[in-house]
This record gives sequence, C-alpha cells and structure tokens, in this order.
Amino acid sequence: MSHSTDVSDFKPTSLSHLIGQRKVIDQVTVALDAAQQDSKRFDHAMLTGPPGLGKSALAYVIAQEMATGFCEVLGQSLNSLADLNAVLLSAKHRDVVFIDECHELRREYQTTLYRVLDTQCVLVKTTGSPQPIPVANFTLLLATTDEFCLLQPLRDRMRLVLRLDFLSVPELVTVVQQRCRALGWDVDESALPEIAGRSRGTPRLALRLLQSCHRVCRSLGETKITADHLQKACRLEQIDDLGLGPNEQQYLKILAEGPSRLNVVASRLALPTRTVSVVIEQFLIRAGLVTKDHQGIRQLTAQGREHLLKSRP
Repeated sequence: MSHSTDVSDFKPTSLSHLIGQRKVIDQVTVALDAAQQDSKRFDHAMLTGPPGLGKSALAYVIAQEMATGFCEVLGQSLNSLADLNAVLLSAKHRDVVFIDECHELRREYQTTLYRVLDTQCVLVKTTGSPQPIPVANFTLLLATTDEFCLLQPLRDRMRLVLRLDFLSVPELVTVVQQRCRALGWDVDESALPEIAGRSRGTPRLALRLLQSCHRVCRSLGETKITADHLQKACRLEQIDDLGLGPNEQQYLKILAEGPSRLNVVASRLALPTRTVSVVIEQFLIRAGLVTKDHQGIRQLTAQGREHLLKSRP
C-alpha cells in the first residue's frame, strides 16, 4: 500500500513545504535573504509557541535553506557544562545549533550560552584556571513553549522571535494531504476535514490521528484510509468530535456539576494543577467551552454544555 508506514518518515526541507504560520515564514524569508546577500550566518532566533506546532521542523528547514550543518539537542539532555561546551565546540562556521525545550536548561547553562554568544569563546577547565577556546560563528536557535522561563539576557540576545500559532482546519487538511502524498498513502478526501477538525489546530495531533487511521486501515487489510477508519480509531482512543481525550471529557463533566476551582478539578482528575492549567485547560478555553473569572473559578459555557450533550453516547 505505501512507501512508508510512519508519518514521521517525512521531514520538510524547504520553506515551501511548511503550511500556515504566514507571519513567521515571512520573517524567516527576510532573514534568510539578508543572510545570503551578506554571506553571513542566520541571526540567532527564539521559536516559541505551544507544543506540536512545528518548531523543530522550522529549525531544520532554516538549516536546510542556509545549506549548513544542523545539530539538535534537548535542553534536558544537557547534564553538565562539558555537554554544552561539546555541542558548541562541534559547530562549524554558520552551522545551526538548535536547543529544543530550552526552558529546561539549568540557569547557569543559560548564562554560559549568552556569554559564549558575546565572547565567541567557551571556558574550558584544564589543570589550572579555565582556558578560553574560540567557537565558530554559529547560529543559535532556541525553541520553547514558555519563553519567560528563559533568563532575560539570553532572550535579549535572540535577534528574531518567531511566534508559532495554531493552524486553521483548511491548513491542517493541507498538512495531512501533503503527508499522505509524501508517504504514498491513499486517503479518501472526505476523511481529511474530519481528521483536521479533531486536531485542535495542532499539526502533531493531526499527524498522530492520521497514523491511527492508517493503523486501523491496515489492521483490516485495506489500502485506502476512509472516514470509517477515523471513527474506529477515535472510538479506540476515546477521542470525541472536537478531538478531546478522556481527561478533557472528564474535566467538562466535573464542571457540568457546577463552577469549580482549579485545585478541586485537578484533585478530582488526580493530576497536578500545572498539568490541568497548561495542558488540559488551554484548548478548552480557546475553543470557548470553558471560562474562568478573575477569582479563578472555572465554569462551562453554553457551548461547553452543548458539546457535552451532543457527545453523550
């Protein structure tokens, strides 16, 4: 049936492959053109926005468009200054060093990073006092879901701030369509808006749902992904028409009993309050299903009640 069995087997390599994010693409296009005109490296940049919007893909595309090396590390995987120094020293002239989840970097490593950008040197401890070792003139790209967890001096050294936003349903349809073409998957056009509509504006969720549909399709020995495969995938994963999973559905049911505070909802869901406010609530509030007042009381909107009634089996 397919050339590939995994949605992550395709990586965009050019800005023309990226869907949506018009403002960000315009910013990057100007910065790329300026860098190439002046034979300079790409400016240091911070990529910020909720998870799953394509920050890593954008960083990779910038390196491809610059035709330079690309080194990707996770903030939480840098456990010592030696780890960080090794990454910075391995970069060649104009290479892209991409630190994902950079808000997970310890504060002293963040300080080291901005000092390296200022001095173009890393300090390496040998037997005596620390020795400065020059680093190449590389580009630093930082990705974060929470820019204000970064030290101000590090944020100030980012020449570009690229704020990624949620995609519209038509844009998500294009994302799924493009990925199916790249992987050689046959898909019924009528299933695409259904997948997009359950993806909460997030490409990663759209592709995960596409993968689930593909799995159901192949388990039945079939070769074309249809809306029936989507319905079965959603039943298996307990995803409703808006793409809400079991935790979000349970959250709405708790509020259906009456307005409530975050800590009460979190304890009934048996989840940390931060997880509820950052992971679960954000979409429910953005989708207009839930509101919170200035005292932090959460309650269902008319739309939230309507969704609950509609999604009852």
